[in-house]
Amino acid sequence: MPPNTTATTGAKPGKSGRKKGRKARLVVIVLVLAIIGGIAYGAFWSISTVRASFPQTKGSATLQGLSGPVDVKRDGYGIPQIYASSPEDLFMAQGYVQAQDRFYEMDVRRHMTSGRLSEMFGKGQVKNDEFLRTLGWDRVAKQEYDTKLSSATKKYLQAYSQGVNAYLKGRSAKEISLEYAALGLTNDYKPAQWTPVDSVSWLKAMAWDLRGNMQDEIDRALMTSRLGPKQIKDLYPDYPYSRNKPIVTQGQYDELTQAFDGGDGGSSPSGTDSSTNPTGSSGAGLTTGSGTTTGAGTGATTGTTGSGGATGSGGTAGSSGSGVQGQLMGLHDVMEDLPAAVGVNGDGIGSNSWVVAGKYTITGKPLLANDPHLGPALPSVWYQMGLHCRSVSGKCPYDVTGYTFAGMPGVVIGHNQDIAWGMTNSGVDVTDLYLEKLSGDGYLRDNKTVPFRTRQETIKVAGGASKTIVVRETRDGMPLLSDRDDELVQVGKKATVNTAAPDRGDGYAIALKWTALEPGTTMDAVFAIDRAKDWSGFRSAAALFDVPSQNMIYADTRNDIGYTLPGRIPLRAKNDDGSVPAPGWDSKYDWKGYIEQAELPYEYNPKRGYIVTANQAVVDQDKYPYTLTTDWGYGARSQRITDLIQSKIDGGGKISTEDMRQMQMDNSSEIAKLLVPKLLKIDLKDKDVRQAQKLLEGWDYTQDADSAAAAYFNAVWRNILKLAFGNKLPKELRVKGQCLWVEPAGNTGPVDETTKVRECGERDADQAQPDGGDRWFEVVRSLMDDQNSDWWKTPASGTRPKADNRDQLFARAMIDARWELTAKLGKDIDTWSWGRLHRLFLKNQTLGTEGPGFLQYILNRGPWKLSGGEAAVNASGWNAAGGYNVVWVPSMRMVVNLADLDKSKWINLTGASGHAFSAHYTDQTGMWAKGELLPWSFSASAVGKSTSDTLVLKP
Repeated sequence: MPPNTTATTGAKPGKSGRKKGRKARLVVIVLVLAIIGGIAYGAFWSISTVRASFPQTKGSATLQGLSGPVDVKRDGYGIPQIYASSPEDLFMAQGYVQAQDRFYEMDVRRHMTSGRLSEMFGKGQVKNDEFLRTLGWDRVAKQEYDTKLSSATKKYLQAYSQGVNAYLKGRSAKEISLEYAALGLTNDYKPAQWTPVDSVSWLKAMAWDLRGNMQDEIDRALMTSRLGPKQIKDLYPDYPYSRNKPIVTQGQYDELTQAFDGGDGGSSPSGTDSSTNPTGSSGAGLTTGSGTTTGAGTGATTGTTGSGGATGSGGTAGSSGSGVQGQLMGLHDVMEDLPAAVGVNGDGIGSNSWVVAGKYTITGKPLLANDPHLGPALPSVWYQMGLHCRSVSGKCPYDVTGYTFAGMPGVVIGHNQDIAWGMTNSGVDVTDLYLEKLSGDGYLRDNKTVPFRTRQETIKVAGGASKTIVVRETRDGMPLLSDRDDELVQVGKKATVNTAAPDRGDGYAIALKWTALEPGTTMDAVFAIDRAKDWSGFRSAAALFDVPSQNMIYADTRNDIGYTLPGRIPLRAKNDDGSVPAPGWDSKYDWKGYIEQAELPYEYNPKRGYIVTANQAVVDQDKYPYTLTTDWGYGARSQRITDLIQSKIDGGGKISTEDMRQMQMDNSSEIAKLLVPKLLKIDLKDKDVRQAQKLLEGWDYTQDADSAAAAYFNAVWRNILKLAFGNKLPKELRVKGQCLWVEPAGNTGPVDETTKVRECGERDADQAQPDGGDRWFEVVRSLMDDQNSDWWKTPASGTRPKADNRDQLFARAMIDARWELTAKLGKDIDTWSWGRLHRLFLKNQTLGTEGPGFLQYILNRGPWKLSGGEAAVNASGWNAAGGYNVVWVPSMRMVVNLADLDKSKWINLTGASGHAFSAHYTDQTGMWAKGELLPWSFSASAVGKSTSDTLVLKP
């Protein structure tokens, strides 16, 4: 049986230790809430206040609206498997059960997606709400619900909402979750009824965090204040296609048929296949009538180079001077403060998934693995569950299990009785920033002034006065993000531009073009995938998954494997690759439509016998007519996974479920393999630094939590990046608190120490550059042979020597790293370990980060000392500019065994419950940290054997 208590630290206490920590927190919260409650309201809260929100998991409960009884069977980890006789009953019960475990999380999510955080948390969230209202996620979600989604999907969403509201009925806020009791001390907030649009809106938040290269677009423009065209190019090297293979290597694009043939004869995903979409939803919105503009994409070109140095849209961003740079930095600041939905505000998000065909597995059937890399959250962004029709038929077609989001019906990643699927973020470019020339009450468009579309939004504020804002949009629906910051408006008025741009007039604004701001059919796709039975049905269902665009891998019990790239992906103008902001005043830079689904890359049963997706390039740019993005991940993880698979099957070896698990936990550092041989050749004079250098001798490049060598190498890597690149970046990209004496930006006069100015970094630690990801692996690799590059030059600092070449900079980094770790871990290197630096803290995403200290202690957990690292397969990511703590993680892990689904394995980052003192709050985290997986019961008999509690929901 699993432990029935919650781990409170990263140590390995016995059960009594965990129980003691949990009881201590319980005592603290009871005492504090009792005191505060007594002072504030003249009443004392008892321990029952804390436990009132715990779900009923045994016996029976009435759920009005059911057509028959529903069984909710939970295993020893609180993971529910639901059995019903109709889809409506199934999804109604799903809503009820998720509300039992996670309603506070659901409530916060819907307030975020609708821009109503201030209603819960007061004036501190007004800026966030202004930005979110400007984006208008919930407005688009309502349009989807009203105009795009099938009648069956709407029916399921309504049933889900009915289940959530049935749970809320008759319960006070503090009986729903402990956090409401805390909120009740400062405002009279009461949870509202759940609606279908609340569920659909969450897909917009997910799409925002997985939006692609928008941050790179901003960063490239900001770099122009300090760096020239070649320097910026150095920091964004070309994808290494010859070394790190793209996902799709089989099949080709057919110019004649204007379709991609990935090995199944070029079948086209219609999005309307009756076997997966019996309700006949149209899939509208996936393509446009402009699909005949084949060839309008940028192909393999990189666009033109503007005078500011960045490639792409006519040089508009790079040539607009410090004014536009200020606008973009202001936009970054607004975005940075926005609560992350599933990631680190869009940065650093990756994932691993791969599938191995039966001919290379011990079982003779495919094995499929997936671990999405997202920002750590408490509770986990994922919710594990199973949804089972008692008798699978056309009327009740669901028998599915896996991971979903609290607040949304269906299963997002997992398997049913016939197929399994996984997802990684594709990284395709689905956002563009446009510079808009303001003119009176409108904006310039092809030398004419066009009026903005406007709407008023009133933001209600807990404990304060409401605030009304005006949202402006271009005629084609692009919101003006720069309106959300007064400073941005002023900077826009002062922006300098090149001679090709129109007169300044009232200044410049920044507008956003994004595929998710158009109604789509992703919610239809979730249900269609859940009931798909084969490759054809899966591709048709996946074609409905328009935003966010995801890499989808597939396996089935028939022994087939596959990959498909669905999504609404724009066609851009010739010479516009989307890498920098475009001129909104010139219609030739408008999107030209979307790539047709039949033209998107896919693979089916490739001869090599496996498919790996880990955010690398989807397809070789020279073999595909459209530019999907200029900012792929660089393939370090994908190639390592490929090498691990290939090494196992070479010579006739077979892969097991345990092999797949071990691959997920591979800690190897690809950048260490490149650098350590060079570092060991450096002649160091300081004996203490030489002592640290010796740690690297014989090191196998694995980043285990107890490894002193991994600790020292990663410190050296961090200092190499800082000295070579970080100190040369503009302040807008550097970490807050890092101050340097530098030449004034744009200074062209002779170097003069007296002219230097002090500039301090402006980015949060988990957002700053250089972050140390595999783009930086490629940057350093490309410079290794140029030992006298200017990048390797750095001035002396105190007693630390200057560097004029690569090896001198490496020596300086080794010195700096030695004394950095001495300060952090002590002088005795025998006490050093990577896990002491590389720690995971799990924080409640609202009161656990912004609440009073005692409440943070109550709601948060950790630290855990982790193995793995940046761009490792076991991707416990850290930002090299900001420090060593973990900022993104494998948010879950699963391995599906298609030969025997009951022998599949899974794990979540935290636990099933969102209640801080539930036994299932973080009961999976310790096992997750060690790389362990739990049994994953699927068949009725296996679920029965693993069931601990059964709740019967009755009409």
